[in-house]
Amino acid sequence: MCGRYAFFDTDNLALRFGATKIPANLRPTDNAAPGQQLPIVTKNSPTQVRLMKWGLIPAWAKDPRIGYRLINARAETVADKPAFRAAFRERRCLVPANGFYEWQKTETGKQPYYIHPPHGEIWALAGLYESWCDTEGKETLSFTIITTSANSKLKPIHERMPVILNRQDEAEWQDKSQPTVKLLTLLKPLADSAIGFEPAPAELLKRDDT
Repeated sequence: MCGRYAFFDTDNLALRFGATKIPANLRPTDNAAPGQQLPIVTKNSPTQVRLMKWGLIPAWAKDPRIGYRLINARAETVADKPAFRAAFRERRCLVPANGFYEWQKTETGKQPYYIHPPHGEIWALAGLYESWCDTEGKETLSFTIITTSANSKLKPIHERMPVILNRQDEAEWQDKSQPTVKLLTLLKPLADSAIGFEPAPAELLKRDDT
């Protein structure tokens, strides 16, 4: 799974994604956690960056706390699982990230690692978003990050990784005319050569920034 990630390059966000609208209250973080309001790129003519809650709340949910169990969607089942299939068809998005964290089990406990692009660019993680309204009609926008099997470089650390889209695939991922069979081909592990990683301080990931 992907349970923590980092996004701190706010200065280059608009240029990277061709966005014309950036939230005024957007702030960088090296410790993005479920439940936080985080930047999502949606292709809504024009492309926008919007803040949404991490942890997808299906439109039919009775309790919004279900979102904490839906921070990730597995690529293998995302098109069919009731919680995600409507968003998969209609509400695909990009999740900007400078890197993410995974934990390796060791004899002395779990060691976190920070996984990132080798040259410091901004990744686009494959995501889905949804709109949910409470009984008073108040809307909550939320999102999930799609995961897939880890590439061979990361497999010794963790068996899963977020889907990191290749730059040339980002437009297709958000194109509503793309058939399911094509979209599923995009949900694959990133090449080993396109990632770097190093141990991360455990104290960072114990911090509560919510």
